Amino acid sequence: MAEYDAIADAYRASKELPFRRAEQHTLFGLLGEVRGLDILDLACGEGFYSRRMKRAGAASVTGLDLSAGMIELARESERREPLGCRYLVSDAADFEGREVADLVVAMFLLNYAETAERLRRFVRVCHDALRPGGRLVGMNDNIENPPRGTVSWEKYGFTKTCRPDPEEGEPILYRMRNADGTEFGFRNFYLKPETYADAFRRAGFADFRWRRPTVDPASEDEEFWRDFLVEDPPLAAFSAVKPAR
Repeated sequence: MAEYDAIADAYRASKELPFRRAEQHTLFGLLGEVRGLDILDLACGEGFYSRRMKRAGAASVTGLDLSAGMIELARESERREPLGCRYLVSDAADFEGREVADLVVAMFLLNYAETAERLRRFVRVCHDALRPGGRLVGMNDNIENPPRGTVSWEKYGFTKTCRPDPEEGEPILYRMRNADGTEFGFRNFYLKPETYADAFRRAGFADFRWRRPTVDPASEDEEFWRDFLVEDPPLAAFSAVKPAR
């Protein structure tokens, strides 16, 4: 994906933005114990979470991303500090791994689906890659709270722009600004909550649910995070389970 090839370095640097602390706390709270698990990390980007999960004791981690530039950064990190992560360049919608993972992680993958059909394909790939009883965990735009116009979460590191009352497939524009002043942007797409629920039902998942982001209460300022966590959450996590046979 040329769009992400061009911003790969800036996107990697964005892991230092404030909202990423909530992202990380939320994800690892949902992941729980990963020791000994085989993990498929879809839309892995530069491998940030792939490497964290491997360090946490995962038996194997395979990261997959559409952007060759992102995967090159991931492989560069692996060459510099070998952990045993494997990285592939591919559209997640085309992945054909069958029951290869105990856990699938999809960080901001599903919100790249412009249509219900493509969303169903993403979710089906996640389902088919899981062994029976496996889990899918990820994060997404908060589709239950789409922005109306341009909304700034500048103190957390980004803004989002969307047409009021968006229709299915309309773009949501992100703009991020790193600490060094570097700015970059990209598009996600809006699909309705019922479209997501239908995709998970059709794929055969059980216990699909949305979850609010969280932060570590021991190290974070509650007032600073009020808008992000309580008043107007821009992001949401999700989880689902592939039923055991």
